[in-house]
Amino acid sequence: MKLGTRGSQLARWQAEWVRDRLAAQGVRAEIVVIKTRGDAEVDRPLHELEGKGFFTKEIEDALLDGRIDVAVHSLKDLPTRLPPGLTLGAIPVRHDPREALVNGRSLSDLPAGARVGSSSLRRITQVRFLRPDLEVVPLRGNVPTRVRKVETHDGLDAALLAIAGLERLGLGGKGSVIDPLDVMPAPGQGALGIEIRDDDKATRKALQPLHDQVSAVAVTAERALLAALGGGCQAPVAAWVDGMRLYGRVTERDGASQLTASADIDRAAPERAGEAVARLLEAEGAGTLLAR
Repeated sequence: MKLGTRGSQLARWQAEWVRDRLAAQGVRAEIVVIKTRGDAEVDRPLHELEGKGFFTKEIEDALLDGRIDVAVHSLKDLPTRLPPGLTLGAIPVRHDPREALVNGRSLSDLPAGARVGSSSLRRITQVRFLRPDLEVVPLRGNVPTRVRKVETHDGLDAALLAIAGLERLGLGGKGSVIDPLDVMPAPGQGALGIEIRDDDKATRKALQPLHDQVSAVAVTAERALLAALGGGCQAPVAAWVDGMRLYGRVTERDGASQLTASADIDRAAPERAGEAVARLLEAEGAGTLLAR
């Protein structure tokens, strides 16, 4: 079995984690590294690039062509609408989806004018809403590179990253976890999406021991919210599941206004919660904020 992945340190860690879990089930797998557009175009923030699937399209193409059997993604990077012929074969147990502030205890503790690094429009807008006196500056690169830029004060005082990525690479001590109702995570953050060809029954069966239904329910609700709002992976749409309650958020680009809504999740049909939260947000004007 061939596992396709991006070449970053974090992406390889994720693919190796899947490979090792398959090996424990007696399934041998090798890792195939594939360069994506998102890896190649690092000179601009992702939300300034046109299109979708910046970190997934080339890997999905290889899956469709039969060059690989499995695609291992960070689920937050995977568009909610998959190409025809592809499906999610498994969603493993989810890591902590919350955000972390590198080089600071909290956003409220940062001095006015501090430079905070991020290239995620979702993070940028929420920081602007909470702390309009901070300066948000573009920050691309893999996780260790972003941490290093902050620690060496390379034009930055702090940065926002997913705690899951930090902890998976042994850098959890570099960040302080942020209250998810202050800066809400991306839909699917902290989870892996293991994509396969829809007709590959053997691979689907091999992946079943890796699937976690609790994680799948939560991220299904979150991704349904994103899909219902018509947003891509780089849209300023955030989601957080607390117990069986889904919270969703849309923030205006300049941080001038922010909308938050929530609904209970039905385990049997988690997508309904995402659709319900989307309707609540749209009733408050989310469509206008996203259009801007």
